[in-house]
Amino acid sequence: MVKLRKYNRFYTQFIVAFSVFLLISCSGNKYYNSKIEGKLIPVTAQSGDVTAIDDFIKPYREHINNELNSVLAYAPETLDKSKGEWQTTIGNLMADMTFEIVNPVFLSREKKNIDICLLNHGGIRAILPKGDVTTRTAYEIMPFENSVVVVELKGTEIREMANYILKEKKPHPLNGLKIVADKNTMAVKSLTVNGKPLEDSKTYYIATSDYLSNGGDNMNFFKKTEKTYDMEYKLRNVLIDYFKKTDTIPVIKTSRIILE
Repeated sequence: MVKLRKYNRFYTQFIVAFSVFLLISCSGNKYYNSKIEGKLIPVTAQSGDVTAIDDFIKPYREHINNELNSVLAYAPETLDKSKGEWQTTIGNLMADMTFEIVNPVFLSREKKNIDICLLNHGGIRAILPKGDVTTRTAYEIMPFENSVVVVELKGTEIREMANYILKEKKPHPLNGLKIVADKNTMAVKSLTVNGKPLEDSKTYYIATSDYLSNGGDNMNFFKKTEKTYDMEYKLRNVLIDYFKKTDTIPVIKTSRIILE
């Protein structure tokens, strides 16, 4: 019996020690992915029943196509961002419609009005063709997921904005701000916001995209804002909502930048 008790004690101690050893050794091992591999498997006649796959997705495809092809408005002529040195008809439309659609939302939320709208020329990805305007048109013009934000800037930053536009020499969509510059030196001669002279110390509210508000396209003046309001409104949805409420798309040719 004495030998048995000694054996049990030794066996118990051995099991405890061995368990501690396993815990220590396991806890020290860390595993990481060293490589991820994948391959493209095309859906072809050789890969299975293509007809069955097509039949499965057909209702979804038809539903999406019906939504995208629904006619919302009519364009009396083609609006093209490549036609215009300082302004384009589609750029004017983009800035004006953004102001028209978003300003009531901003006013209801913040009890303030938007003063200026500035978007980027490169963000317009397609023409608005003459004829029926559909939901698909909006997706083609604005395929990105950019949202509208409203940024607070002082008049001094608006001057930086004007100098940026003149230096870039691109017809960025612009609303609310009128720039008069010297045609030889490109120096700013006057700036007016909705018909009133710019005041350097005044706070202005500028509608733009979340991409630009973060300094996209080197619009670094937006990063000097003291406050940014997220309107939770996709630019693409602004287009769609504007098209829905507009029977005939206007062709806007008013000058926002004038060289003298």
